This record gives sequence, structure tokens and C-alpha cells, in this order.
Amino acid sequence: MKRCRLTALFFALLLSLSACGGGDSPAVSVSTPGDVSQGTVQPPKVLPFTLAFYPEYSLHPTLAGNRTNLTLTPLLYESLFTVDPSFQVQSLLCSSYTVSEDKLVWTLNLRPGITFSDGTPLTGQTVADALNLARAPASRYRERLAGVAAITVQDESPNQLVITLGRPNGSLPLLLDIPIALGNGERPVGTGPYVLSEDGLFLTARSGWWQKDKSLPIQSIPLRTVSESDELIYAFDGGEISLVDVDLMATNATGYGGNYQTWDYPAADFLYLGFNTQAGIFRSAEARRAVWLAVDRDTIATTIYANHAISTLLPVHPASGLYQPGGESLAYNPEALAAQVEELRLKDSSLVFLVNSENVAKAAAAQLIAYQLETAGFVVELRQLPFEEYTAALATGVFDLYLGETMFTADFDLAPLLSSDGALNYGGWRGEETDALLAAMRAAVPEEKAVHAGAFFALFSEQAPIVPIIFKNGSVLTQWGQLSGLNPVRGNAFYQIENWSIK
Repeated sequence: MKRCRLTALFFALLLSLSACGGGDSPAVSVSTPGDVSQGTVQPPKVLPFTLAFYPEYSLHPTLAGNRTNLTLTPLLYESLFTVDPSFQVQSLLCSSYTVSEDKLVWTLNLRPGITFSDGTPLTGQTVADALNLARAPASRYRERLAGVAAITVQDESPNQLVITLGRPNGSLPLLLDIPIALGNGERPVGTGPYVLSEDGLFLTARSGWWQKDKSLPIQSIPLRTVSESDELIYAFDGGEISLVDVDLMATNATGYGGNYQTWDYPAADFLYLGFNTQAGIFRSAEARRAVWLAVDRDTIATTIYANHAISTLLPVHPASGLYQPGGESLAYNPEALAAQVEELRLKDSSLVFLVNSENVAKAAAAQLIAYQLETAGFVVELRQLPFEEYTAALATGVFDLYLGETMFTADFDLAPLLSSDGALNYGGWRGEETDALLAAMRAAVPEEKAVHAGAFFALFSEQAPIVPIIFKNGSVLTQWGQLSGLNPVRGNAFYQIENWSIK
């Protein structure tokens, strides 16, 4: 009876998810990050390229919290470095850098001659001030920069700044795609290609932008002011807004209609299956490895997450050069799972499985995994809990399995999730060798990091402290046929805007 109830509930959730994801929109989701969705609908009447703006909310790139306003950030502000679709770093405002042998002291040299849109020179001090503001409690980058001990400048080197770390990190530039703004006002100036008009109704191309070799596809961008999410949806559905950057699979995700195209991009939002490694059957690595075989990643990515995700065998994105799944596959294999359950005498073992009930896709993914486990011979109690109850249950440790989600930084620092004292290590995984390999991987410079990652992932596959499932995609929605040449990346819907074509 338990198994029948699980099956019925899973298919009910799957149907519900399909209904939520489809709606009346003719747009078809992409199957791989970076692809453009295709459809057969007739293109709508093309209106001028227009973006949304909430004038009552801050536009500050590190202090703002409104996603729509933050979408405008790359047009107004630039960062020391950018991160490309393969999670590789590219220099921008920083021209070069040196790093101490212990990877604790980084000296960054700025490109000369760059100014903010009001004419203020970009200097080591202005960048240091901006990054120190990004370390403040109110900043959305506070946790990312928690490992920074100090940011200083020297009078004799005005175009230079020094970042001192509390622990080694050989990939610090991957964390410094933080927009640089002048001051802490709600509409500060930046060094980017556009400026905000005084009335807040337009973005206008800068005549003195330092990247003169790049030709912008449009000189003036009207802003459609909105004050609430329903107004934003209505304006986009009606073609008054040309582009939005969204997480289509988020909890309480906004539903868009109309005729639009979807441009997915790789993100670092990671879904995984966690174990209680301190109590119960999952103290055994063999039992944990067996459960890997129950996870149908491809169905979760393509069906449950409607192709807005990519399956993964490791806790790094498959687009990253660090992705090395190895020779021995622990991919979905229900027949091998059933054999392992018999061999390890796990049949009829009772499992408590936790999932946050507030996200329909997560609930459906958990239901599918629970169904596969029960089919193989486990007895699963799937507890679907509101977020506060879910996190409280994780803290108590009264579980065998849980479906977790976390957002990695671009350097894929796995310590919070897998180190002995990691804040997200709810399953209590412990291992001195694990901690040492994670530290070495974090400290390694880019050209050596893949080697250290390979050593860690060999141990990871052997011990199976968690089961990687998918990385979610971000999505840029645009009016049908209005734009071409988009190549969005995480945090920048306008990446390589010079290659765009706008009707």
C-alpha cells in the first residue's frame, strides 16, 4: 500500500508540475544551457527594445535586492573580472595581478584611464571602497567575501589594491565578478556602457566608455517602470518589456505568458541527495553508493525541471573544466540497485526521507527517488515539510536521506557542503583526508586545480557522502524574434552584448 501511495502521489505531482510549467506560453524550454528554444507560433508585433525598472527600489549593484533592477546592473557597472559560460575567469577592470606563494595576498593592477560616468577616475581606493561595501552585512556578496581579511591600497600605487585572505584561495578572481559602483547611494554611477537618465526613464550609451572597440547594438533603452510583480508580468506578456532574467523553477516562480523565446544559461544552483552518515544504514559507503543507482538524473532534469537543468555526477557543473566523472559510473541503474539491495541485505530497511514541500519540482524529484528506492526493496517514509520545519529536522539529524539545494560560488568551493565543519554538512560527513583534499583544491591556482579536483573526486566517488543530481539553469526570456545573438551568463543577461542584433 505504501508503494502504491508513493506512485500515485508522484504522478500527481508530475502532472501538477507540467501544468504549472506549461501555462498558455508557446515557448519551449531548451535542452542544454545556451540553446535557444524553438516554437511554431507567429511572431508578435515588435515593439521598441525596453527593459523593466522598479524606481522605488535601490539600483545599487551590491546592496539592492530586487532581481529586476539587478538585471540592469551589467549595463551600468563593471567588475574586476567576469566569469564565462565555462566558469572560467576573464579580466575586465583588472589588467593583471600577482599572488603570494601561500595564496593569501593578491595584488591587483587596474586598467589605466577608466572613469565612472560622472568623470571620477577609477582608482585602487574607489575599488577598495566598493569591495569593502560588498563585505558589509547588508551586501548580497557578504558570504562570498567572508574569507577576505583586508582590502588595502598604497599611496604610491593609486591604480593598485591588495586583497589579503584569511585562508588560501588560488581562484580568488572567480569571486571578483562583483560590480563596482561609486558610493553607497541608491543610484550610484558606474563604469559601464550605459548611464541612467535623471528621470529614470532611459538608459543612454556613454560617449566616453573605455571599451571603444565594442559597438553597442542600441544607443538608448527605454525603461518601463513597474511597482509590483503582477504589473511586470502583464507588461512582459503584452510586449511592453523585451527581456527578463528569471529562475523558472524557483519556489513560487513567476509565470509568464505571451510569445517569447527562452535562452538558458549555466548556473551554480546545485540539487543533491544527502545522507545521515552518523546513524543508520548510511554509515556504510556501500549503502550510500547503492542509492546513487536510484537517482534518475536525466528524467529529473528533462521532465521534472522541464529542461531547465542539466544532470551531473559530481558537485561541479559539467560545463566546468573541473568536471571529471571518472571511469566507474554510478549513474541511474534500477537493476543494479535491486541487486545491491539484495547483496548488502538492505531489503525492507526503513528510511526517513526529508524534502521541502514548498517547491513543486523538488517534491516531484523526491517522489521519483522514493519510488525507485521502494521498488528496489526499501521502505520509505517521505516527509514533505515547510521550509522552517525542514531545516529544523535537518538540524536534529532525525533522518536517513534529504533532498538538498545550495548555490555554489564560481570557484566551486565545496567546503561548506563536504568539509567536517561545513555549515551545510547536515549529514555529519567526516574525514581528515577529505578536508585535506578540499583545502588543496581550494588553494590550487587555475592551471593546477583540475589535478587536485581529480584527486578529491576519486575519493568522493568511493565514499559517496552525497548524491549529485542536477544543476539548475537560469533563463532569459525575450519577446519572440526581437533579439538574436544572446549569450547570457550567470549574473549578466547582457554578456557580449556587442554581438546582439535587435529588431
